[in-house]
Order: sequence, then C-alpha cells, then structure tokens
Amino acid sequence: MSEPLLTLEGVHTHIAQYHILQGVNLDVPKGGVTMLLGRNGAGKTTTLRTIMGLWQASQGKITFDGQDITRLSTPDISRLGISIVPENMGIFSGLTVEENMRLAVLSGKIADDRLDWIFSAFPPLRTFWKYPAGNLSGGQKQMLSVARAVAEERRLYLIDEPSKGLAPAIVSSLAKAIKDLKRDGATVLLVEQNFSFAKALGDTVSVMDDGHIVHSGSMAELAQDQNLQTRFMGLSMETA
Repeated sequence: MSEPLLTLEGVHTHIAQYHILQGVNLDVPKGGVTMLLGRNGAGKTTTLRTIMGLWQASQGKITFDGQDITRLSTPDISRLGISIVPENMGIFSGLTVEENMRLAVLSGKIADDRLDWIFSAFPPLRTFWKYPAGNLSGGQKQMLSVARAVAEERRLYLIDEPSKGLAPAIVSSLAKAIKDLKRDGATVLLVEQNFSFAKALGDTVSVMDDGHIVHSGSMAELAQDQNLQTRFMGLSMETA
C-alpha cells in the first residue's frame, strides 16, 4: 500500500445542532481507489464535503500531500488539485453541456486531448454538446457531473455515489472512466452503495458507521469475507 495522499485525523463536523462526524480517521493511499462504504446516514457524504471545505471541520486535521487544508476555502482546496462529484450532480440545467464543462476549468478551455478522452468515455456528451444540460437523462447528467470533475487533470477526485439509480451500461462507462483515471496516476475517494461496483473498482476500503470509521483494509479482503461484511455493514453482500 502506498503512502497516503489524504489523511483525516480525529475529524469532527457539526451541522447546526447535529454532530455528524465524530472523530473520523481516514487514510487515502496515493494512486489508488479508496471506497467509502456504510449505511445511509453514516456520514459518508459529510466526509467528502468536509474534505472539500464545503462544510468546516469543527475539530481535527485534514492533510493533503503534507499540507494542512482543514481551514482552507473550497476554491483554495480546488486549486491544490482536488475535485468533487456531488451526489446531487450540481448540473446547471439552463446552460449547455459545453458551458457546464467550460465552467469547470480555470482557463475556460478544455485541452483537446482531455476532451477527446471525455467524449470517448461518455459519447452522449458529444452528441448533446450544444444542448441545455436540463434536457439530458439522469444517466447523462451523471456523466456530465463526472466529466466536469475530470475536465482538468486533478490529483484527487472525490466522487459521491456515481452509480446511484443508473442503468448497467452507464455504470459500466463510469467504471471504465474511473479505471482510466487510476491508470493515469490519479487518486480517487469514492462513496458507493453498489457493492458490485465497489469491489470491482476499489483497492482499499473504509467503512463508516454513526460518524466513525469502523473498518479499514483492502477491498479484496472485505469482498471475500462474509463475516466482515456482516460485522461492519450489517448484511452479507455475497450475491450483490
């Protein structure tokens, strides 16, 4: 296992009166895919949003490539080479696919080779390039959400439930795109409920419950051990 690119140490997050993260300790090894699993409400999305500075940690430390980013603003975190694919996709429906994409890069222009790769990974985006993003199907909007996050090369991608509610063919396209990112040396922290998707992509895994990390290890070990699945996630996923 390589050294961590991202580390959370004793991170707490409060949202209004709610204490969501309660001392999260998490390592994300460089150059791999780390899955963040757990039941609904365990704190997975809050973890991603706290890393990105969308919500501020009330206690603890977040380190990215040796730099303390705990108190940095979201734009400053983004400039360090971190991007996020939110669960709600965050698409600007009134803008075209092209305009949504151009907003994702500082220069406003996507490199030709990067755009070619995006079109190869997600062909519908080429087809609907000049169309309003609000006209896309749910799966196509998810493709656009992922494509925006990868429009510029980043060192760390935070991706929140990319396969949720999508047809198998679109899930397969997303999986291939994530594998391409990993092949090119990127690091991915991915929240997912689809265990088949998770075990196909993950190198390492951390399981959350009630605002804590309750298990960390290799994805292969969790995928093969029904006892671990039952112990840390409450159900066997042998047939998932």
